[in-house]
Amino acid sequence: MTHLRRVAPFRIYSIGQLCREFGCTTRALRFYEDQGLLFPRRHQGQRVYSYKDRARLQLVVRGRAVGLTLAQIREILDTYEAGGPEAQTALALRLFKERLEALEAERRSLDQARDTLLAACARLSSGADDEASAAA
Repeated sequence: MTHLRRVAPFRIYSIGQLCREFGCTTRALRFYEDQGLLFPRRHQGQRVYSYKDRARLQLVVRGRAVGLTLAQIREILDTYEAGGPEAQTALALRLFKERLEALEAERRSLDQARDTLLAACARLSSGADDEASAAA
């Protein structure tokens, strides 16, 4: 289980700090901003991210890592704003279960393709062996 760090609510972050912490590029953070997932303020001409933006970015990064779409991630984030943590948890659980089902279906399909390729390799190998022994 990963350890979650508590962050002071008054703390602010530069774009570089968040990029280093989450392994993102500045371009990705600007993209997430354009998509309405992050809402940095401007201070002396630079983007300044709040603790809330940091938490949102953490959810974006984790969601993308498990294959959620940006639309699904936005829906989870917006649900927190509109319905609170209970509504967000219920939605996240439903979306996570749907994603698990999709991954399981994908795994079954990959397993079938792998089995087909293994069988084809075995047939081709034995056919090549037969041809080599007949030529000798």
